[in-house]
Amino acid sequence: MKIRPVILCGGAGTRLWPKAKKHQAKQFIDFGNWTLLGKTLERVKASIFDAPIISTNAKYLRQVKQHLKKHKIRKFKIVLEPAKRNTAPAILSTALIKDISNEQPLMFLAADHLIEKVGLFNKAIKKNQKKLTHSNIFIFGIKPKMPSSEFGYFLTKNNKVSRFVEKPKEAKAKQIISKKGYWNSGMFYMRKDSIINNFKKYQPNIYRNCNKAVTKAKYKSNVYYLNKQAFAKATAKSFDYAILEKTKNINAIKLDIPWSDLGSWKEICKMYGRNKTQYFKKKNVFHRPWGSYVNLFNGKEFLIKELYVKPKGILSLQKHHHRAEHWVVTHGKPKITLNKKYFTMKPDETIFIPLGAIHRIENPYKKPVKIIEAQVGSILKETDIVRYQDVYGRVK
Repeated sequence: MKIRPVILCGGAGTRLWPKAKKHQAKQFIDFGNWTLLGKTLERVKASIFDAPIISTNAKYLRQVKQHLKKHKIRKFKIVLEPAKRNTAPAILSTALIKDISNEQPLMFLAADHLIEKVGLFNKAIKKNQKKLTHSNIFIFGIKPKMPSSEFGYFLTKNNKVSRFVEKPKEAKAKQIISKKGYWNSGMFYMRKDSIINNFKKYQPNIYRNCNKAVTKAKYKSNVYYLNKQAFAKATAKSFDYAILEKTKNINAIKLDIPWSDLGSWKEICKMYGRNKTQYFKKKNVFHRPWGSYVNLFNGKEFLIKELYVKPKGILSLQKHHHRAEHWVVTHGKPKITLNKKYFTMKPDETIFIPLGAIHRIENPYKKPVKIIEAQVGSILKETDIVRYQDVYGRVK
């Protein structure tokens, strides 16, 4: 039996645009002729998979259909959520649609994850298919590359999950990694009957209401329109809280592959840093007295650039009216001014420069400094610089 991929595609992207009235959902952001949903759809074309099911909401239906068309996926089902109820009801309601048999293996994927080394990932899915039962759940762990407070973790005993840790502080994350903890990727693998049995046992309210929402759903042109009255009554809970923290029957599939959910500008900057040769164009290099910068990608309301600050180079003390900035240091030790604070940064460290904050980068050392910068805002032009001090005489 082939594995049915279910793509969870309802996220709003609020973490990337905290103050924006209109959020760009990150699964649809154009990062340079590709989107995260597009990459996910390409992954599920592998021979181990059957036609995908996409769980989303009415607001995104048009964009989802455009993606399916662009990626030439003709066989699919879409399950439309009429209200936001988090991942537990989303997962259950997709599993309950009637063209899925009871013993069908279901692979739940987030629409906004970037996975590299897809071959290894698919091999792990196929290898564990025979181990699926009517009650167990497999979750995918990613070997951490560094301690991060942006991801949840889990610990295992004999490949069974013994404990979950929700987004710990960095010091705690270091401890978890030393105990061979893995990042919790938020990807789940189980059979339909296991999902039903777990929800009946641990979340009867969610099961009852989702079952009603699916039974009373309208079906038209490959789209299930879930019944709003019933679905809205389902308790809003994440799958982790609703099921994973209750059951003891969770197995871990551990992977050592490049993975990111691009849920922060830090992760996005790192992704562009890793792949900068793909984005580099000579015509986008600009020289300045302090060094140079290259515009790597100009997106919708964001601009990614790499700054090169030569030894002894000093940028002007400045602020911006229309943009905030996120910096990730990739080389050297820049000295930073942020309002009334002064400090030195090291490679892999990140800093947020809020809209209107007075800031400066200096390189007092002999080695050059390189920084990947994400500018986020409504106007992303060099004209949006207010200079207070400048060693190269550029203050008017």
